[in-house]
Amino acid sequence: MEKLKKLLHRLVFPGTAVVILSVPAAAGLLAYTFLIAGEESSIAYVSYVVSAYALTIVCTNLVPMIRKGYRWIHQNPFVSRFLEDIPYKLRLSLHLSLGINLLYAGVNAFSGICYHSVWFGTLAAYYLFLAVMRYLLVRRIPKNDLKKKRTAEFKRYRLCGAILMMMNITLAGVVILVLYQNRSFQYAGSLIYVMALYTFYITIMAMINVVRYRKYQSPVMSAARAVNLAAALVSMLSLETAMLTRFDDGSAAPFFRRIMIGTTGGVVCIIVVAMGIYMIVRSTRQLRKLRNNISET
Repeated sequence: MEKLKKLLHRLVFPGTAVVILSVPAAAGLLAYTFLIAGEESSIAYVSYVVSAYALTIVCTNLVPMIRKGYRWIHQNPFVSRFLEDIPYKLRLSLHLSLGINLLYAGVNAFSGICYHSVWFGTLAAYYLFLAVMRYLLVRRIPKNDLKKKRTAEFKRYRLCGAILMMMNITLAGVVILVLYQNRSFQYAGSLIYVMALYTFYITIMAMINVVRYRKYQSPVMSAARAVNLAAALVSMLSLETAMLTRFDDGSAAPFFRRIMIGTTGGVVCIIVVAMGIYMIVRSTRQLRKLRNNISET
């Protein structure tokens, strides 16, 4: 009886390597069965048994494998620091976002030149300014003096708010121009689907980061959240405009497209302006408090 229990345990928990290899083995057998051998062949029964066994051991070993992987990841000092050191993670994320912003601005600038599109040119300028703001946030801030550090962070926070408001004026002007001329734009080929994936990704991550980093009272983190949210909102606006053009078969009235673009553009502009005003007002108050504290000491 004891030997039977050990055998069953060994079958259910055969080891990580066997569990991982069972998945492609089962998939290969099923593919061979349905595509070549046929469902009535003898190999079909073997593939069904192997697939059932693979599904069983994957389900029973999934949680232990995740725990082992989690422990193995945290043993790496670089990965562990990235997961646990929030300021370090923020700096890496800002550097990565800076590179993506520059690439995205380059793509829109190239499209603006090729298609003679004011919209693409404005998007290129918009993302270039977002890259400038991210560059301001990734610059090293002195840490030897806490008051100087907080002062420098709030100054950059306020500068980002001012840049957001200036950028929004240009964005609002282009939205009005698109509505007035009833013109639109479109991405070449399948690029629209790549832009859609990128847009949904940065929108979801921006919303997650707004909730995740609320407890950290850092002006730099707050500014980074605002920049990410502004980039996501403008990407959603540009994606909506491009999709209305790409999938319009002529049945939709121009008035409907104007309503959609005007509504979304107005909401985006209002949100960005509200963020910019909030950042300027909050940073100005905090800087005044810091100056008063310095003068009292």
